[in-house]
Amino acid sequence: MNWQQICNNPAFNDLPFKFETNEWGKIEMSPASNTHSIYQGLLIGWLNKLGQKGWAFPECSVQTTKGVKVADVAWATVDFFKRNKSRNPYLEAPEILIEVISPSNTKAEMMQKKQLYFAKGAQEVWLCNSQGKMSFFNAEHELESSVLMPDFPVVIKIDFF
Repeated sequence: MNWQQICNNPAFNDLPFKFETNEWGKIEMSPASNTHSIYQGLLIGWLNKLGQKGWAFPECSVQTTKGVKVADVAWATVDFFKRNKSRNPYLEAPEILIEVISPSNTKAEMMQKKQLYFAKGAQEVWLCNSQGKMSFFNAEHELESSVLMPDFPVVIKIDFF
């Protein structure tokens, strides 16, 4: 089953899990909490506020050498969208990919996804931990802040509950 077939299969509709595939094409699922989703929304809000000539969006699928990986949040330029349109999954990564770390994620898994995203052309990969602390990376090392969006906060606060 390829990625588009998985997306079109009604058996997978309305399940509260994030889907990805591994390098053998097998489906992997991980649950997402409401807090996870709130962080996604806040990240998208910040990206759309600060990002010039681009858009933020959730659940960005990227075909990698280890299967289809789905970043929690992505930010892509107009040029990216012109090149890739509505391809599903994308064969190249948008400029920024963000993972909101869940309790089920391991450090090794996040480091592997980070490298897979860079191999597909991401310029930066960001991680958001369970307290909203951001970590920013380029392909070589961790950054103190984003180069692409230097005004992005280093901590995302959920201050409405």
